[in-house]
Amino acid sequence: MDIYELVLVLAAGLALGLGLYRLRLGLVMALVSSVGGAAAYVALRLTVLDPAQAVTATIFLVAYGLIASEHLHKTTVALSGAMAMLVIGLVTQAEAFHGHGEVEGVDWNTIFLLIGMMIIVNIMRHTGVFEYIAIRAAKLARGEPVAIMVLLSVVTAVLSAALDNVTTVLLIAPVTILIARSLKSDPVPFLVFVVLASNIGGTATLIGDPPNIMIGSSARIPFLEFLKVNGPPIVATMVVYLATIRVVMGKRLRVTAEQRQHVMAFREDEAITNWSLLRRSGVVVALTLLGFFFHGPLGLEPATVALAGAALMMLLHREGPEEALREVEWPTIFFFIGLFIMVSALVKVGVVAMLGEGVLGLTRNNTAAMTMLVLWFSALASGLVDNIPFVATMNALIHGVATTMHPEATDFFGAAHAPDVWPLWWALSLGACLGGNLTLVGASANVVVSGISARAGHPISFVRFMKYGVPITLQGLVISSIWLWLKFLR
Repeated sequence: MDIYELVLVLAAGLALGLGLYRLRLGLVMALVSSVGGAAAYVALRLTVLDPAQAVTATIFLVAYGLIASEHLHKTTVALSGAMAMLVIGLVTQAEAFHGHGEVEGVDWNTIFLLIGMMIIVNIMRHTGVFEYIAIRAAKLARGEPVAIMVLLSVVTAVLSAALDNVTTVLLIAPVTILIARSLKSDPVPFLVFVVLASNIGGTATLIGDPPNIMIGSSARIPFLEFLKVNGPPIVATMVVYLATIRVVMGKRLRVTAEQRQHVMAFREDEAITNWSLLRRSGVVVALTLLGFFFHGPLGLEPATVALAGAALMMLLHREGPEEALREVEWPTIFFFIGLFIMVSALVKVGVVAMLGEGVLGLTRNNTAAMTMLVLWFSALASGLVDNIPFVATMNALIHGVATTMHPEATDFFGAAHAPDVWPLWWALSLGACLGGNLTLVGASANVVVSGISARAGHPISFVRFMKYGVPITLQGLVISSIWLWLKFLR
C-alpha cells in the first residue's frame, strides 16, 4: 500500500463523511462511518487482500454498519452500496443482474417468489379470512398471550416445513399483528417468535427454506433424505424453542381477564366480508400450494408457481391489479436486490471464497472438524450476509473439497456423496438455515416480516431482533452439533 493509495482512501473517507453529514445522519455517525471505513480499508489492505477486494469489503462493512445502526433506511443503504460497487466496476451490471460463473447475481427466483406471494396475500386480505384465523387462534388459546405465541409458532413451523417459510410468514404475520392488537400487546415479540419458528421449521425439508432448495439441487439430495436427516434435530430444536417462549415470555406477557373475555366474545363467522372473493382466492391459494408441493416433478421454479398464482388471482379479482400491486412491500424487494448485488461483488472479487477456503483449510481434511466448522461458520456468515447468496458460494466450495478429497471418483456426485463429504452438506443446511435467525437480515423471512411490521407501525429494530435471535440460534446449533456427531462422526 503506497502513499497515493492512502491519500485516495482518506479523500474517499472524507467524501463519505461529508455526504452522510449532509444527509443529516449526525456528526458522530458521519465521523464513525467515514473514519471506520478508511480504517477498515487500511486494515484489510495490510492483510492478504488486493485493492479491489479491500474496497468491496469496506463498502459492504460500512453499509452493514449503517443498516445495523438504523440511522438510515436499510433499503437506501443497500441500494447505495450496490450502486457504488456497480459504478466503480467491482461487478458488472450483467453479472449483478444475471450472474456469470461463480457470481450468482440477483436471485430473481427469490424476488419474484416474494412479489407473487405478496400479491396473492394482498388480494386475499380483502376477504377477511386472516381476521377469521386470528380470532380462531386466539379463542383456541383462550386469550392467553403466551399460549397464542406458542400456538402460532407451532402452526408457522409446520407450514414452513410443508410449504416454504417466506410464504408462511406472509400469511401469518398479518394475523399475528391482529391478535396482538386485540390483546393490546406489543406485536413485535409475537412477530419475532413467529419468524424464528418459520426459519426453524423450514430447515426440516427440501422445500422449506431457499438454501435447502439450492443445496438439494447442487448435491442431488431427495426430499425424504432431508426429512430423515434434518427432521430429528429440528423437532428437538422446536421443543426447546417452545419451552424457551414459556420461560422467557411467561412473566412478561400479562393481560386482564377482561381483555381475554373480550377476545373470547369475538364472532369469527362475522369476520368474512367477501365470500365470493374468498371462494375464488381459496381455489387459487390451493392451486398455488399444490404447485409448491409438485414444482420439482413439474419442472417449475417456485417463483413461476407464485407468479402464476398471482396472475390468476388478479384475473379473478374484479377490482383490478392496482391496489394489490401498490401494497407489495417494494422497500423490502429493493433491499434484497441491493443486498444480492453487494454480495455478488464480494463473490466476484474473491472475498467470500477466500473466507470459506480459509475456514475449510483450517481443518486439514479432518471430517469432524470440517463439519463443525462449516456448521458454525455457515450460521455466522448467513446471519451477516443473508443465507441464500452465502449458500450459493459454499456449494461451490464443498464441490471443490469433494473433488480434492476424492480424485478417484468417476463423477462429481460420487465424490459429493462420499462418507467423509456427505456430512458437510447437512452442516451447511443446518448452519445456514438456523443461522438465518441470528440477525434481522439473515434470512428472507426476517426481512419480509420486518417490512410488514414497519408498515403496520411497529418497526423491529436490528438490536431487538438479535436479543431474541442469538440465543435461539445458539440452541439450534448446539442441538445440531450433537445430532451431526451422533449421526455421522462418532
